[in-house]
Amino acid sequence: MPRLARLDAPGVLHHVMIRGIERRKIFRNDKDRDDFLNRLGKLLPETQTTCYGWVLIPNHAHFLFRTGKVPLATLMRRLLTGYALSFNRRHKRYGQLFQNRYKSIVCQEDVYLKELVRYIHLNPLRAGIVVNLKELNNYPYCGHSTLMGIKERPWQEVNYVLGYFGRTLRAARKAYLSYMDSGLDQGRRDELVGGGLIRSLGGWSEVKSLRIKGQAHRMSDERILGESEFVNSVLSQANETYERRYELKARGYNLNRIAKRVAELTGIKEHEVFSKGRQQRKVKARSLLCFWAVRVLGMSLTDLARELEMSISGIGFAVERGEAIAHDNKYQLME
Repeated sequence: MPRLARLDAPGVLHHVMIRGIERRKIFRNDKDRDDFLNRLGKLLPETQTTCYGWVLIPNHAHFLFRTGKVPLATLMRRLLTGYALSFNRRHKRYGQLFQNRYKSIVCQEDVYLKELVRYIHLNPLRAGIVVNLKELNNYPYCGHSTLMGIKERPWQEVNYVLGYFGRTLRAARKAYLSYMDSGLDQGRRDELVGGGLIRSLGGWSEVKSLRIKGQAHRMSDERILGESEFVNSVLSQANETYERRYELKARGYNLNRIAKRVAELTGIKEHEVFSKGRQQRKVKARSLLCFWAVRVLGMSLTDLARELEMSISGIGFAVERGEAIAHDNKYQLME
C-alpha cells in the first residue's frame, strides 16, 4: 500500500515519533542525548516550531510540536540528518540510523494535548529508566523535569501547557503532577500512537455505534488524532491543497513551466534558471523554482534534487529561501 502524504499547516499540533532501525539504540550515552537536544534547541526557534513535550528513550523518542510557518518536514529533515551524521562519526559506524521515516500524527488540541503530554512524559517509567515520579522529576532527558521547574530548557513551552492545569504556577504544577500520577497505570495507549480507526473516531464506543450502522470505516485516518468533525476538517484542508496541485498539472504546469514563470519574474533567461552558479540572481531564481516545485506542485525533494543535480539538503534550504522571496516580493506562480 502506498504511503499517505503527510498532513501539515501552520499552527497544527503533531505527535512525532522516531525509532532506531531494527529497534537499535539511537542514543547510546548522554553525549548523544545532549548532542540531539542542542540541535533541537537551535532548530526550534529557527523553524518557529513550538515544543510542548518530549522524551528521549535509548531506541526511540517522542515529541509534541506545533508547526509555525516552516513545515514540520523541514525541521525533522534538518534535525535527523544532522544528528545521524554526527552519531555515525562519533561511534564510527555507517548506514541508516532511523527506522524508515518519522511518524507524525495531527492532533486535536482541546481533546488530546493534556493526554499526549502525560503519555509522552511517562515514557521513562514505562521503559524502566526511572522507577517513580520522584525520579522522573529529576530525569533530564524528558520534558517533565522542565514543566516541574527543575531543568531549564528555554526552547520548551512551559506556561502554555501549565495553563491547562491552573492559574498560578504553583497550583498548575501541583495539578499537573496529580494528573501524571493518575496515569501511572495506563500503560501503552495504542490510540495515541497509531490506533488509526479507533483514534480518528474518538474511541471504541463510537466505533461500535458506527459498526451497527454499517459505517465502521467512516472518518478513519491513521494520520489524525481527533473526533470526527476535526478529522473531516483536516482532510478537507488537505484536499484543497491536493486539488490545487491537480488543477495546476491539468493546466500544464510542470518544472519547465515553473522555470518559465521564474524567468519572467526575475528577468533572466529560462535556461539560466536551471544552470548552476552562485550569482545572486541565479540563486534567487533557483530558490523560487524549488519553492514552487515542492510546496505548490508537490514534487518530492528527492526527485527535484535529481533534476537539478543538487543535494536533498540543498533543495530543502532553497525551498525555504524561495518561500521568503515569494512572500517578500508578492510573487504568484499563476498570473
